[in-house]
Amino acid sequence: MSAEENPAEQLAGADAAQLAQLVAGASDEQLAEMMGGEGRKPVLDEIFRRMSEHVDETRAKEVDAVIDWKITEGPDGATDHYQVAFKDGKATVTEDGTETARVTFVVPGVNFIKLVSGAVQGPSMFMSGGLKIEGDLMFAAQVEGLFQIPKAA
Repeated sequence: MSAEENPAEQLAGADAAQLAQLVAGASDEQLAEMMGGEGRKPVLDEIFRRMSEHVDETRAKEVDAVIDWKITEGPDGATDHYQVAFKDGKATVTEDGTETARVTFVVPGVNFIKLVSGAVQGPSMFMSGGLKIEGDLMFAAQVEGLFQIPKAA
């Protein structure tokens, strides 16, 4: 990821495997710049828009739950809030949703982008303190398996 390229434009043109490769090849400083600046919102919107495309419908078939995502450390200390609702093997994403969540993930922007791109695993991020979990911890452990997470080539 080069400094002169717009991260949101790069992401919009990238498929899931390319996103994983972009994140794997970026330094923490580059990711922090992307997730702390004006490109953050378009990047988050694009990632959450794609979440429904990466649901493993077989695994999510029996899941009826809402997940809160709170991505911290945005510009001026802002936190972005998205909800992912699972029902009948599908996922619906809303921004600033008001549904009662079964689990809430609180994660800084850099860690979030690493998590959703498959660069790090949720359990190890949780154990190192880079991911906070509120609510149903048993369900939280299953969430990663509800998605087909891309891998860098």
